[in-house]
Amino acid sequence: MTLSARPAFRDVDVLRWLTAYTASVTGDVVYFLALSWAATRVGGPSQAGLVVAAGALPRAVLMLGGGVVADRFGPRRVAVVSDAIRCAVILAVAAAVVPASPSVWLLVAVALVFGVVDAVFMPAVGALPPRITAPEQLARVQGMRGLSIRLSNAVGPLLAGSVLVIGGAAAAFTVAGVLFAVSLGVLLTVRITAEIEAVSQRASAWRELIDGLRYVRRHRMLAPLVAVIGLSEMCFSGPVATGLVLLADERGWGASGMRWVASAFSVGAAAAALLLTVSPRIPRAGLTMSGALLVTAAGAAALGHAPSLPTAVMFGALIGLTSGFTTTVTGALIQTETDPRYLGRVTSVTTLCTLGLAPALFPVVGVTVALWGADVFFAGCGAICLLAAALGLSVPVLRRAELRPPKSATPAGR
Repeated sequence: MTLSARPAFRDVDVLRWLTAYTASVTGDVVYFLALSWAATRVGGPSQAGLVVAAGALPRAVLMLGGGVVADRFGPRRVAVVSDAIRCAVILAVAAAVVPASPSVWLLVAVALVFGVVDAVFMPAVGALPPRITAPEQLARVQGMRGLSIRLSNAVGPLLAGSVLVIGGAAAAFTVAGVLFAVSLGVLLTVRITAEIEAVSQRASAWRELIDGLRYVRRHRMLAPLVAVIGLSEMCFSGPVATGLVLLADERGWGASGMRWVASAFSVGAAAAALLLTVSPRIPRAGLTMSGALLVTAAGAAALGHAPSLPTAVMFGALIGLTSGFTTTVTGALIQTETDPRYLGRVTSVTTLCTLGLAPALFPVVGVTVALWGADVFFAGCGAICLLAAALGLSVPVLRRAELRPPKSATPAGR
């Protein structure tokens, strides 16, 4: 079987993968909101924090191991099995909470199990695109993935809120389980190339993990690229949302003002994803990525000093556009440059950088704003993005990076 060279948005297998991914991300949103809502109703805000942390901790700790599992057994098989487990667990919880309110410990157990399975599912589903489309289509696939995330983050809260009002936690968990079932059913129809699916199982799991980390460290492009991803995503994977709340409160814009800026950020990111979905190629991808990081750095600093709400909305849209572009390009470069045998492990490293570094900044947000103001926090975010841009420009292989399929990776018969 050969990789399809047709545009990604016309490729049936890519569209199936995207549908499964969208259903899964939407299910995640509904699940997390249902879990938080149920925990708050049972034990209050402090217990809700405990329950959410119970799911986040194993996901972060086991993420690298999830990449090993994906590479060892094949990402499609791992994604299917983990999706099935998520579906069964959440539907079982939905049935369990119908007759009575769940206990905090039940919710903690569910969060732990879900976090463990998520640590396996995320690297596996992220490693699938290079196995279902040609390398030159990966930027488009990442753009489509960005649109999927924006759609899920817009629809998920509305769906969860409506279902929670009508049927409570049991109904919300049921909807999440059904979405995971849809994801599983569509994922089963995705076809991949048999020659890339073959995975060696000679070494121990620990040796494979060390081998994957060594592969990233020694790779002339992946090592600095992972550093750029970690720096560029550190603020924009979550802390900025908290910063926006505090900025709006500090300036007297209120909740509506915060929503306008956050919506502008999302619209900008969606526009970047759409642009890269339809664009045939990205010329001078590495240099353009660093340029986008420079604009993001300036926009973040300017947002913190915005004199009015309309100006803040404008800067919010700008940094959404440029950070969305960076996320898409770095994701495509990772998948283009990585040996398919290591893609699960490399995906787990980049996912850990995105999800693992951002939570460490949450306490810093409140302290920084309390001591020095929101403008200092956003200036700090700009400085971190500036550091990422400087790294991208100073490493020649990143500066000259292009989104072109490596000749050695071209399958026979294509």
